[in-house]
Amino acid sequence: MNRKFTVTGLALMVSAGSLQAQRVSIDAAVRTSDKSYVQAIGEATVSAKPDQAIIDIGVVTQGATAASAATQNAKQTDAALADLHKILTPRDQLKTTSYSVRPNYQTPKPGATATIGGYTATNVVEVVLDDLSLVGNVIDAALQSGANNIQKLQVGLKNPQAIRSQALRDAAVQAKASAQAIAAGLGVQIVRVLSAEEYSPADDVGRVNYQAKAPLAPGAPTTPVEVGTVEVTAIVTLKVEVTQ
Repeated sequence: MNRKFTVTGLALMVSAGSLQAQRVSIDAAVRTSDKSYVQAIGEATVSAKPDQAIIDIGVVTQGATAASAATQNAKQTDAALADLHKILTPRDQLKTTSYSVRPNYQTPKPGATATIGGYTATNVVEVVLDDLSLVGNVIDAALQSGANNIQKLQVGLKNPQAIRSQALRDAAVQAKASAQAIAAGLGVQIVRVLSAEEYSPADDVGRVNYQAKAPLAPGAPTTPVEVGTVEVTAIVTLKVEVTQ
């Protein structure tokens, strides 16, 4: 695992939409008092090799009627699923996540009534892989047998807690070191920790930039997919009481 650290001094800007906050209070009574304190921030990022991939495979078909679009969709989806089952292991997961049949409205002239020019059927199947070496084979098999839209490819960790705990420990150590340096620079002594706050990203996943909307030609080389690493970041804000 690779680690990198960033320590900032006295201020923290956090986006509430992308971060989750958890406050651990050591002494609520002291926290609300007028004690002199120093506040410091520690940030740590731990990189880990992903051990799970999630692929959303879509089959999109069109027809003059809803029934014809759905029938063609079912035919292509069955073919794709049959080939996927030949590759997947019992540990892998395969499930339908969405299905829809919708009319295609033609754009009318101003004042005219909208008309239906056909129907589009969409079936999205989610594949969860433990063996990331199969990602390219799964994509190729799906596209060659009936699928025509790879909507999403994400990699992540099945159990990110161990990596997150390491990032939190490293961030706490950095926050403590920063607080000690600030206190020394001000000529004061640290008495005790008043509070600690943790900020961590909600999801430890990485998105691989891959999209395909057309079947591959038979005999084409296996699609190469480089999954890279997943980075888990933790930020700890530490408030410590100080005295002269």
